[in-house]
Amino acid sequence: MLIEIFREAWAALGRNPVRSLLTMTGIAWGIVAVTLLLSYGSGFRNVLMYTFEVFGKGAVICWPGTTSEQAGGERAGKAVHFEKEDAEWIKAQSPLVKRVTLETVRFRGITHEERLSDTAIRGVYPEYGEMRNEVPVEGRWISPEDIAERRRVVFLGAILRKKLFSGTPAIGELVRINGVRFNVIGAMDTKFSDSNYFTSDDESAFIPYTAAGDLWDTRYASVLLFEPVAPGFEAQAMQQVRAAVATRQRFSANDKRAITMYGREEFKPIMEGITIGIEALLFFVGALTLGIGGVGVMNIMLVSVEERVREIGLRRALGARKSHIRWQFLLEALVMTLAAGAVGMLLSAAITSSIGTLPFLGPAYEDDSGKVDIHLTLSVATMLLSTGILVVVGVLSGWLPAMQAAKLDPVEALRYE
Repeated sequence: MLIEIFREAWAALGRNPVRSLLTMTGIAWGIVAVTLLLSYGSGFRNVLMYTFEVFGKGAVICWPGTTSEQAGGERAGKAVHFEKEDAEWIKAQSPLVKRVTLETVRFRGITHEERLSDTAIRGVYPEYGEMRNEVPVEGRWISPEDIAERRRVVFLGAILRKKLFSGTPAIGELVRINGVRFNVIGAMDTKFSDSNYFTSDDESAFIPYTAAGDLWDTRYASVLLFEPVAPGFEAQAMQQVRAAVATRQRFSANDKRAITMYGREEFKPIMEGITIGIEALLFFVGALTLGIGGVGVMNIMLVSVEERVREIGLRRALGARKSHIRWQFLLEALVMTLAAGAVGMLLSAAITSSIGTLPFLGPAYEDDSGKVDIHLTLSVATMLLSTGILVVVGVLSGWLPAMQAAKLDPVEALRYE
């Protein structure tokens, strides 16, 4: 019975093809708007989360401060300094800490032939590379042997490498840092991190912590970094690290001014909230556009009911129930919206395929790789969500006309002129 009603609904749309086509065009345009905006929102979210995550795999940055509470017989206002012993003590006393390392930073001039850049020179340990996602695109990262033998080697950020070497090979070449020669062992691709400290990694030079001692005093580190065993343990790991350093340097473990910490998991919900909010806004705009098309369908269906009053009366007189009439008009609206939606999906697929990528952060980094540009893709999730909206619009658009048609009195309908 339902199949027969469906056939009648499809045949009814063919009675006025121009009107049906124009109405379906509005629905098709609405579904194109929904899918494109959802695709854009998804691409926007992916780029922002990528630039957030690329900073490091759960790395927490600790800055030394001054104590604000008296503890262990020490006065408030005592300066906190990070030393090698602090890192070793954290490893021994903090079971929720997976890795810990020190970093010493100074701004120095680095030169190659006639080219000069005054930037951050960062003395680091090998584990720093994995914690902060310093992935070589050519050459290698700093090794334990570089640390043990105090090798004067340097790893270059992408922008710094371009400034010093442009398009020429850099591996094996010599650069001078404060007049001291260093051998280039590697360089990384552009990192695109949306957060940095001191300066961006792309503009930094990384040397072994021990080699940094040949350039400046490295007894006290600039910052201390650690990585919790899992992202969910970040807050507890912070407490353990602060308590470990507090025990060794004799200040209160609750004194947050003594050590300032920046953790990624603490700010991740904020970033996710921002991206979800933008996606929700784009979804609302697209759904509103599709809803306007749905209003057009409703108007056409109301007109159709008005035109077919005698037909409805005749059907009722021949034994058709109210539910049959209701289903016929509801299915007419659904057939119209779903058919238009299918056309809209095909148009969306063609548009996303032809556009492909939209510029976003790439021009700011002078990068043409497309890593931080918005990629338009018609995902399964987008198609399912769009289909769900389409069905809702179809039902809402057809429900009022269907109810109006079902309520018609057969006798009065047959008398209608």
